[in-house]
Parts: sequence; structure tokens; C-alpha cells
Amino acid sequence: MDFDALFDAQLDQLKADGNYRYFAELERKCGKFPKAANHREEGVRDVTVWCSNDYLGMGQHPAVIAAMCEAVERTGTGAGGTRNISGTNHDHLLLERELADLHGKESALLFTSGYVSNWTALSTLGSRLDNCVILSDAGNHASMIEGIRHSKAQKVIWKHNDVVDLEEKLAALPADVPKIVAFESVYSMDGDIAPIREIVEVAEKYGAMTYLDEVHAVGLYGPRGGGVSERDGLADRITLIEGTLGKAYGVVGGYITGSASLCDFIRSFASGFIFTTALPPAVAAAARTSIAHLKASSAERTRQRRQVARLRARLDQAGIPHMENESHIVPVMIGDPVKTRMLADYLMREWDIYVQPINYPTVPKGTERLRFTPSPLHTDEDIDHLVTALEVLWAQCAVSHAVA
Repeated sequence: MDFDALFDAQLDQLKADGNYRYFAELERKCGKFPKAANHREEGVRDVTVWCSNDYLGMGQHPAVIAAMCEAVERTGTGAGGTRNISGTNHDHLLLERELADLHGKESALLFTSGYVSNWTALSTLGSRLDNCVILSDAGNHASMIEGIRHSKAQKVIWKHNDVVDLEEKLAALPADVPKIVAFESVYSMDGDIAPIREIVEVAEKYGAMTYLDEVHAVGLYGPRGGGVSERDGLADRITLIEGTLGKAYGVVGGYITGSASLCDFIRSFASGFIFTTALPPAVAAAARTSIAHLKASSAERTRQRRQVARLRARLDQAGIPHMENESHIVPVMIGDPVKTRMLADYLMREWDIYVQPINYPTVPKGTERLRFTPSPLHTDEDIDHLVTALEVLWAQCAVSHAVA
């Protein structure tokens, strides 16, 4: 059997549908973010990155870089294996204590990515708690969906951010079964923020555990960067808070925080923790430095909010439709996969602007978009250049006809 032909047929269909993913070859430049070098056949040129999840530019912060370099000199480049086999490195424990303090929890547990922490924690909880029912927001990330699926627990999907629907579904379940309400704080594609207080109150009413994914909020919201739950004074009422080190903190890795018993339970039963190589100690040291810095400094968050507001105001002035939300994520809706890809290519080719088109299955068909994430390091000139480019495209390409 010609397996390559089978692969190619499906890839060809993906391309025909406009949903094939092309990856730009970029080289981040330390000290110059959001600029990056774009490598291509014609040569190398600088572009401005507008879709990075390094939301605050902490991936190039001098203190974070220094911490990683010092740790490499001190410990070497790798962890040596799993924490179960090679031992828990001191830097891992220091970082877990920093994370527990960030969210006001007893304990924390590190993973190799935010995807892995969601997949592992939810699959372990759902499989180890007898007759568990996981109530999942309809907008939850793929990592949460996969974790729930792998757990083989009963899954109930509630309408996105709809607390009334959540309560109806909780009320329909037997009182004596373990229930987990799983949701996010900031949803990465629409940028909307969950009604956390109302969700927590309903979950408490029915004795359900709350599982909150704060990956697009940690570092960015709250007086110390503890996320929306910290900003709203609700962290102490949430059973498990999950986050990432690979976005606002500028490094890599994921984590969960909660009670000592909860974290020990996941540590002891989760194959996604037990059988995978641990994060390099240097990564842990850099992440701890980044978290500690953002606990004390609000300058990055303040500057980012200013640039987000400026971009939204300039888009409004130019008549470029964008999805309204309370977060730092600015989706410009296109509504057609081929046109979205075409616009992204044109921005890159003619304007040296890099933004990845967001198509199905990341978002539903018909809601394709360009997703912009202004950082504190985007200048006013960067914003003006972007909006000028979009104005030209809107005039040339009749984009307004495609906007949903």
C-alpha cells in the first residue's frame, strides 16, 4: 500500500480548503523583540511579529536571560531524565514554591508544557475519581478536551460562558458523584473572559471541583500577575489553577497549583508526569526569575494595556472591524480561510508584518481571523504601520464583504 499517497491526498484536500498550515521560518532577535529575522529563499529580512504569545517580551528580559545562563553554568543543560528516576532538581522545587505563592495555594507541580499539564491533570482526575463527571465549557482548549477524552470520564459540555446552562447541567447530575467544572479565564481566539465568580458560585452550590486554565492570563492580570482569578479575588475559591511558563513568562513549561493533597495525587498517579523527562533546571531558574519580576513590577502590564488600547482605537478610526473583548487579544475577523491566508501572506510579503492566519479547526469555519497580540515592546510606529497596511488591504481586497 502506498501510504504516502494516502497522506498526500488528505494534505491536498487541506490545502484546497484553505486550512493547510504554512510555517514562517523566523529567528527571534534578543533585545529587538518584536522584530525577528525571516529566512526565505530570497534572503533574510526583518519583520515585525504581531502574533507572539510572549505577551510581555519576558523572553528577552536581561534578568531572565542571566538566570538561565547562570543555571546552565551551575547545573548543565538538561535534567538528566524524569524526576522519578533522576531526582527532583532543587530549581524545580524553588519554581514550584514560587508558583504556589503566585496563586496562594499550598503546592504546585511542573510539567513540560501547558498542553501536557492540562492533558495530564484532567485525564488523571477523570480516570481516578470513580464515576467522575467533567463539565467542560464549549470553548475549552484542545489540551483540555484531549485530557477529558483520555480520562474516559463522563463528559458534559456546557454552553460557552453560560452560567445558567452550567447550573442546569449540574442540577441534573446525582449529588453523590464527583463533579469537575473545567473552564478557562481568557479564551485565546476570541479574547473573551469567563464570568469566574458566577461559575465558582454555581460550582460551590453543587459541590463541584473547579478547574481553571489561566494560561493566557498569568503574568498579565492581577496585582502580581496571578491571572484573572487573582484580579477578581477568587483564587482561594478555585480548586485547581493551571498555567503556563511559555507565554507571558517567556520561557517554556506548564504547571498546576492547588492543595498539597491534590498536587501529590497528580504527581503519584499521572503518567504524563511520571514518565516524561523533566524541564531543564536552567529553564526552571529563568521561569522563577520571570515570575518574581512580574510579581513586583507592573510596568510591563501597564505598557501592554496602553498599546492594546491604542491598537483598538486606531483600528476603529480606520474602520477595521475587530472583536470587542476585555483582554489583550485583538481578533480581526475575516470569515474566509483562503482570504485570511492571502491577507497574511500579503502583510508578510509587502509590509514585513508577520501574523499567522487562524483557520479551522482552531476556530469554527466561517470565523477565520487574524489574531493580533500587542506587547509593551510594540511601538506607536509599529501600530501605525500595521493599521496603515490593513487600511490598504481593506480598500484593495474588499475584505468587508467577507467579515462575518
